[in-house]
Amino acid sequence: MKAIVIAGVGGPEVLQVRELPTPEPRGDQVRVRVHASGLNRADLLQTRGLYPAPAGVPADIPGMEFAGEIDALGPDVTGRLKVGDRVFGIVGGGSQAEYLVTQERMAVPIPASLDMEQAAAVPEVFVTAHDALITRGRLFPGQRVLIHAVGSGVGTAASQIAHAMGCTVFGTSRTADKLERSKPLGLDVGIDTSHEDFAEVIRDKTGGEGVHVVLDLLGGKVLAGNLKALATRGSLVLVGLLAGREAPLDLQAMLTKRLTIVGTTLRSRPLEEKIAATRLFADQVVPWLAEGKVRPIVDAVFPADRVKEAHERMASNGSFGKVILTF
Repeated sequence: MKAIVIAGVGGPEVLQVRELPTPEPRGDQVRVRVHASGLNRADLLQTRGLYPAPAGVPADIPGMEFAGEIDALGPDVTGRLKVGDRVFGIVGGGSQAEYLVTQERMAVPIPASLDMEQAAAVPEVFVTAHDALITRGRLFPGQRVLIHAVGSGVGTAASQIAHAMGCTVFGTSRTADKLERSKPLGLDVGIDTSHEDFAEVIRDKTGGEGVHVVLDLLGGKVLAGNLKALATRGSLVLVGLLAGREAPLDLQAMLTKRLTIVGTTLRSRPLEEKIAATRLFADQVVPWLAEGKVRPIVDAVFPADRVKEAHERMASNGSFGKVILTF
């Protein structure tokens, strides 16, 4: 099979397309003929040696989400999946290849309304956003939420999920164009952090009450503003660290507002936790996809042999939504 391989440590130049043996499904695994795979910042970090793959997945084949067709079943598969079914899902690694194997409960049927490229733009960002907002952040219908980097893959998914729940959505970006393009996805109040203080805007727009949940893909220096922006008993869900790993923590604000800070990742979780997140996504988000209440946002599509260009596109921070690789 054709696969993208990390052949060293560095930038896009260390990526190669090679022929590798096709994996065989074992036990309750299914084998998927991958047609498309979404690119994520974790892939960029992995090529730089900063985010190694967890145990049990290929160490040198990146990729954490897939869309394709089942072409073989392991001997212990007992569910409804069958050869020929179109499926998508998340994996710990190895999805940037023509074939992968995954546990049967991690493969979710693709709604008929989505093609493979659209489907590949869904799993990582929508599972992450759904898990972060609802399971970790305890967001309820009708509440207020702040989404940092609202034009990112997770940001575009989170704003749509929150909007589908009837929530008021605040979102930040340093690019006015990304804020404008986020409005049809459910963004109610866009905040251009190149010249606006997001905490002050939220204070003014909410009469000083703040938001109930902050979804933070930035970390670093925005922590202080997050605490100011949160309502009493609000929750900060930390998903990414684009702005840095460290920041001073105002413990007085934590005590006074009785705040909760939750950190979350999907990739390193035990299999059963990933399955639980996947099944919740299948139960709630996939019907919304089928009905058109939420939709994948595709920024650009590259064939696998142009993977270096795909990495450069994502690293430029110019993308809106997902960068997709096809096989």
